[in-house]
Amino acid sequence: MPRRDPLRKAAAGAIIAILAVVVLAADQFAKYLAIENLPPERVVPVLGDFLQLYLIRNPGAAFSLGEGVTWIFTIALAAVAVAIVWIAVTRLRSRAWAIVLGLLLGGVLGNLTDRLFREPGFAVGHVVDYISTPWMMPAIYNIADMFIVTMMIGVAIIVLVGLRFDGTREPRRGSDDAEADASDPASDTTAAGTGAPAPGAVEPGDPAGR
Repeated sequence: MPRRDPLRKAAAGAIIAILAVVVLAADQFAKYLAIENLPPERVVPVLGDFLQLYLIRNPGAAFSLGEGVTWIFTIALAAVAVAIVWIAVTRLRSRAWAIVLGLLLGGVLGNLTDRLFREPGFAVGHVVDYISTPWMMPAIYNIADMFIVTMMIGVAIIVLVGLRFDGTREPRRGSDDAEADASDPASDTTAAGTGAPAPGAVEPGDPAGR
């Protein structure tokens, strides 16, 4: 399979921007529909206990943790968004990284938009959550949360396989050692390489050779 050339920085940035805008738009549109159509804090079954809708406004993080320090989550989301943009502008040339970071940025911006512009005020807004899957977890979440969680898993996988931001891969330690051994004359430990007589060989003047 031919090796694909790294992306240009402009192309990587375009992928991130497009995916982020799509996820942000989908998240905010779904939240709009939830606010307009769902009764607050009442279970609306969709597929029994497998999938339910439950509209709440969350001032904290997952499981409503940190309800009294909403501004901290706003700063954290903003920092993540800035870090992704900085990577895209300065270092990114990998398609896989561009896709994952673009979707992650969209999820981050979805919840950051709520923090900045929803009630009760700027930077302390409550995130709109409405998806419930009791069989999987007790938390209520939204589309932005789904992309944040899944793309963080994607980041972990990319790191594990050794893919760098510039599209190259981390060299495997085993292959490096093998190449070093092959190119190092001192690593030849065979009888011929050390100058020692091979097993069973007869040296000149040895009575056993007569």
